[in-house]
Amino acid sequence: MSNTARSTPHGAGTGADAGTDADADTDVGATRGARARARIEVTAAIKDEARRQLAAEGAAKLSLRAVARELGMVSSALYRYFPSRDDLLTALIIDAYNSLGESAETAAAAVAEAGPAQRWTVVCEAVREWALAHPHEYALIYGSPVPGYSAPQTTVPAAARVGIVLIDIVRDAHQGLGLAKTPLPAELRVEARRMAADLAPDLPPEAAAALVAAWAQLFGLIGFELFGQFHRVVEDRAPFFRHAVTQLAHGVGLVYPQRGRAE
Repeated sequence: MSNTARSTPHGAGTGADAGTDADADTDVGATRGARARARIEVTAAIKDEARRQLAAEGAAKLSLRAVARELGMVSSALYRYFPSRDDLLTALIIDAYNSLGESAETAAAAVAEAGPAQRWTVVCEAVREWALAHPHEYALIYGSPVPGYSAPQTTVPAAARVGIVLIDIVRDAHQGLGLAKTPLPAELRVEARRMAADLAPDLPPEAAAALVAAWAQLFGLIGFELFGQFHRVVEDRAPFFRHAVTQLAHGVGLVYPQRGRAE
């Protein structure tokens, strides 16, 4: 039997051997698939518990041991998923940025045929709505820095998603009827050119500087609302926010009555 198996072309083996090998391969694949699914499920459970801790205690008090205890895991098992608290924080931060970015992108796609100023306002409102629905995750990415934690470069692509949506809107306007430019003071021109080179080389420096300012003001407006600074100052906050971000749109040059994307 063994000699016959060796002489079969290309080492295919007999029908029985081939069937056994196929069954073994199927079993291995099924086992790996089950392990992969289990890892995904446990990872999701760890993140969910960590988010509950963020809501209850804040990011500074996030503890792997506490997460493991709540999930009925030993700490050593949890470390196989997240070697340190910082690794878990990074995963939560990336998830939050991606969720926020997806909301902004979805909002932009829904009004793709509208003019740039309307698209800008709709995207900004989607960012605010996400923040109000996910206050603790918003605080994690735009609140006070977590003591002892330094975000790695791996967070940058997710963090950039909202900014990219806003840049794309301004770019469409620039390629259409153009942007209204606010003159730059002499001391800012070199820095504005650097911003444009880093963020959007196809936009004028005036637009790049205005975009950075608008980006900071957008999250400042949301942060003031979310963290209580508007208490007894701004009561009807949705129309106030809409008006404010419309002014930001004007500040980045979205003042012409354009419609749709530039061809």
